[in-house]
Amino acid sequence: MARYGPPRPRPGSRTPSRARLPDGHLANVYSERCPAREVLDRIADRWTVLVLGALADGPLRYGELRRRVEGVSEKMLTQTLRSLERDGLVVRHADEETPPAVDYALTELGASLEAPMAAVRGWAEQRIVEVQEAREAYDDRQGLPDLSA
Repeated sequence: MARYGPPRPRPGSRTPSRARLPDGHLANVYSERCPAREVLDRIADRWTVLVLGALADGPLRYGELRRRVEGVSEKMLTQTLRSLERDGLVVRHADEETPPAVDYALTELGASLEAPMAAVRGWAEQRIVEVQEAREAYDDRQGLPDLSA
C-alpha cells in the first residue's frame, strides 16, 4: 500500500503512532497531500495558541477572552473561535438569558493540546532574548537596518 510520503522520524525521537486515514494511508504531515497538514496549520496559528491557552483555566465569555488575548481584533477572535469550534477543539455555549450569555470552553480534544501548547508558549517566553539576539546578529551580517527601535 502506498504512503503519502516517507515518514520522517526525528533523530533520537520515538515515532509516535499515527492515525490511519479513511483511505488506508497513515497520516504524514510531511506529505503535501495529507489532511493532517490542515490541523497543523490550525494549531500552529498564533491566535489559536493564545486562545487555547486562555481557555485552559476554564470557560470564558467572548469579552473576557478578548481582554485576555491582547491585540486580537474582534474579527480574528471570531474567526479563530469558529475554526476551533469546527475542528472540535472548542465548544460554544449560549444561555437562554436576555441578553444571551455566550461562553467558550475547551473540549476534551482541545484540552489534550494544552501540554504541547504550554510547552511552545513557555519556550517562546524563555528563549525570546536569544531569538532577538540572533535576529540582531543576522541583520548586522546582512547590513539590514535595526527594526527594533
